Amino acid sequence: MDDTNALLTQPVFAQAVQFIWREAEILDRKDYRAWLDLWSPNGFYVVPIDPLATDFAATLNYAYDDHHMRELRVQRLSSGYSPSVTDAARTVRTVSRFTMSSDSVDMVDVRSAQVIVAYKRGVSTLFAADVEHRIDLSDGGPRIVQKVVRLIDSTDALNAIGFLL
Repeated sequence: MDDTNALLTQPVFAQAVQFIWREAEILDRKDYRAWLDLWSPNGFYVVPIDPLATDFAATLNYAYDDHHMRELRVQRLSSGYSPSVTDAARTVRTVSRFTMSSDSVDMVDVRSAQVIVAYKRGVSTLFAADVEHRIDLSDGGPRIVQKVVRLIDSTDALNAIGFLL
């Protein structure tokens, strides 16, 4: 379903969009522990290199994090021992262009566009991506089951990705 006018009237769509906006705000605050709480224990955070990849386990990715790897990534980002963390970029995320597909009211797939402005040492860097969230809306509140961030320049040499997309 991708008729935006019809989507705007659906409570499930509104709940999913608000959840994604909340995730963006949490990441901009660098509240990585709160970000971990947004996830289903069996969820995957994926940043593929190949823009057409669908079998993430069989392809090379910038990130392919299950529960354990997300915890390790957050530990690294929160420890203060990593050079990329001690001087971490400040970020502002804009998430828009939402579309939703769903087989049920409990599990929804939301696609969006995300632009991140990262500011570090007097330099602003833009990251643009198509993002796919699979969100479990069943009992216990929304949880991310899968988040795939497809950077528009993923096949180029990338640097300064010392934060979560």
